Amino acid sequence: MTEENTPWYANGLQFECQECGGCCSGAPGYVWVSDDEIQQLADRFGILFDEFEAKFVREVGNRKSLIEYPNGDCVFFDRFHLNCKIYRDRPVQCRTWPFWNSNLESEEEWDKIARHCRGCGQGELFSLDEIEERRTERLL
Repeated sequence: MTEENTPWYANGLQFECQECGGCCSGAPGYVWVSDDEIQQLADRFGILFDEFEAKFVREVGNRKSLIEYPNGDCVFFDRFHLNCKIYRDRPVQCRTWPFWNSNLESEEEWDKIARHCRGCGQGELFSLDEIEERRTERLL
């Protein structure tokens, strides 16, 4: 990578999920899920794919998203305990947070996210390679 192509986060970024639910609640949005992720979650709950999909998934165009409550909370966000009920099996979109293209676009974008996500700037220092791996995993 040449110096002009070196991303602003080349020295790494710190992140450790605080399980606060900030990225699981609030404004309406989408948690995109693949059929493989739906199957994994159905297996976790001990139900059939179709049953899981009917209960927890909505179609948005030709894609699928976990449903959310009218207040914007993900169906798997536990507001009482402020955590994710499926954390260990969460979809790629959730696992790769906050290393999304939109958040890594510039230091200013990262700082904006960090003001709302208590995990940014905390815990483990992710190397450039680790950040890139997570960033691109979401795009596959």
